[in-house]
Amino acid sequence: MIRSELVQLLVEENPSLSTRDVESLVATFFDEIVRRLAEDGRVELRGFGAFSTRARDARTGRNPRTGETVDVTAKRVPYFKPGKEMRARLNV
Repeated sequence: MIRSELVQLLVEENPSLSTRDVESLVATFFDEIVRRLAEDGRVELRGFGAFSTRARDARTGRNPRTGETVDVTAKRVPYFKPGKEMRARLNV
């Protein structure tokens, strides 16, 4: 599902809300998750899962097109751990 599909579904399920209001709500929701992760925090949605970041060390990689070695700097990457309820519903 992409963001526009989510917005459309929420508009259909909540006819009292305008599309603009739902778009704003969805944008705020995702912006707050990103803001919290950027602060090296964690976001937990009970029954769904938890978003956090993990550190990746610097390493030497390869450019797949040329085969040339490239230095890849250390960075943080997003990580998602599904909740118990989600795992149970996926493995019915």
